[in-house]
Amino acid sequence: MFHVGNARSVLFNWVLARQSGGTLVLRIEDTDAARSRPEWVRGILDAMAWLGIGPDEYEGPLFQSDYVQDHRAAISRLLTVGLAYYCECTRDQVIARTGSEHKGYDGFCRDRALGGGDGRAVRFRTPKEGTTVVVDLVRGKPAFENALIEDFVIARSDGSPVFLLANVVDDMVMGITHVIRAEEHLSNAPKQQLLWEALGAEPPVWVHAPILVNEKRQKLSKRRDRVALEDFRADGYLAEAIRNYLMLLGWAPSGDREIVPWDAIVAEFRLEDVNPSPTFFDVKKLRAFNGHYIRALSVDGFVEACKPWLHGDSTPWRPEAYEEGVFAAVAGLAQTRVAVLSEVVPMVDFLFLDEPPADDAAWEKAMNADASGLLGAVAEAYRSVEWRAEPLKAALEAVGAVRGLKLGKVQAPVRVAVTGRTVGLPLFESIEILGRERTMARLRAALDRMS
Repeated sequence: MFHVGNARSVLFNWVLARQSGGTLVLRIEDTDAARSRPEWVRGILDAMAWLGIGPDEYEGPLFQSDYVQDHRAAISRLLTVGLAYYCECTRDQVIARTGSEHKGYDGFCRDRALGGGDGRAVRFRTPKEGTTVVVDLVRGKPAFENALIEDFVIARSDGSPVFLLANVVDDMVMGITHVIRAEEHLSNAPKQQLLWEALGAEPPVWVHAPILVNEKRQKLSKRRDRVALEDFRADGYLAEAIRNYLMLLGWAPSGDREIVPWDAIVAEFRLEDVNPSPTFFDVKKLRAFNGHYIRALSVDGFVEACKPWLHGDSTPWRPEAYEEGVFAAVAGLAQTRVAVLSEVVPMVDFLFLDEPPADDAAWEKAMNADASGLLGAVAEAYRSVEWRAEPLKAALEAVGAVRGLKLGKVQAPVRVAVTGRTVGLPLFESIEILGRERTMARLRAALDRMS
C-alpha cells in the first residue's frame, strides 16, 4: 500500500520538478525480489495518477534490477582501487568477537587481502579519520564521525549489490540532482555520500523531510496507524484535499493560510523552508480539509464524485432501486453535511431502500411513551397536506403545539420512522422527496411496531 509519507515525498519531488523545469524520476527499487511484485508497482502508479501525477509527468517507472551490471562494475572498481575488500565473517562470528550484536562490524577482514569466493561479501573501506558532512537543505550540515561508521556491506556473499550501493549508482547513472526522502534515511546519507565520493562523483542535494507522527508523537506505523493512501481514497477523500494537506506536513505557505490552491503551492513551495521537526499527521484535520474541498465542488461535481459509492454491489439497496434524479434532488443538502464521500450512503439510503434501515439504538432513543399518539396525529395531518417541505413542517409544528412540544421533540420520532436514524438530511425536504405514499407507509409501519 502507498504510505502517506511516500505520497508526501512524491509531492515534494513533483513540485520541485515543476518549479525548475526538471524531471521527476520514478524508480522501483526491486533488487529485493521478495518485496517486489507487479501488482505493487501498479498500486504505486495508480496512487500517483490519483494524486494528479500522470504518466507524462515523470520519467519511468525505471527498475533498479535493470542496472545490475552498473552496480557490479562499481563494486569491481572499488575493489580494484582498494576502497572495498572481501569479508568472510558471519554475523555470529562478529557478535562472538565483539560481545554484542549492537556494536557492528569490527574490521576483522579489513587488512587480510582476501580474494573473492563463496560466502564472501564485499565491504566498503570506510575512512577512519575525520568526519563526513552531509549538506542538507532542511537539516543544515549534520556531521558524522567516520570512526563511528562501520565498514558496511556493499555486495552480499552471493554477489548481489545491497541497497546503499545500488541506490548511489542508480542516481549517478540517471543524473539525479536532488534526493528528497524521509528523515529515517538520514542515517544512510553519510555512507552514501562516502560512496559518491569514492566513485568520483559530486553528491546530490540532500533533503530529508521530517517524519510523520501520530497523536502520541510516535512515528507512523502501517501496523498501528491509518497510513495507506488507498484507504483514504476508498473512504472518499478527494485528491485535491490530500495534496493540500500533505504539502503542509513540514511546510507552510505565506500568511495565515492552510487551504491553498495547488498553483499557489507550486509557486511558493521552497525546500529550504521545510521544518525539520517531526510533524503530526492529524486525520481529524485532514477530514476537515476534505469537507472544505467537498463543499467547494459544484453540485454537479459532487454528484459525479459520489458515483463510485452510489453504484455497485456494495450499496445497501438493490441496484435497480437507485434513481439518479432522486439523489440529484438531495445532493446539495448532503454536500454540506459530509466530510468524506462514503458518508453519503448512510445519509441517503432511506430513499432507495424498501424500508428504512433498522437502527435499534435510534428507535429506543426516539420512540418514547408519547411517540405512538404523536405519530398517529402526524399521519392524520399528513393525509391531506400539500406535499411540500414548508407545509409539511407547518403541519408537524401544529401537531406539536397541541401537545405543548417544540418542533425538535415532535420531529424526532417522525425522523426515525421515516429515515431510520436520529440525524441526517433536513427532515421535511427528505419527506417531500420520499413522497406521500412511502412516507405514510413508514409512519403506519412504525405505529404497528409500537402497538
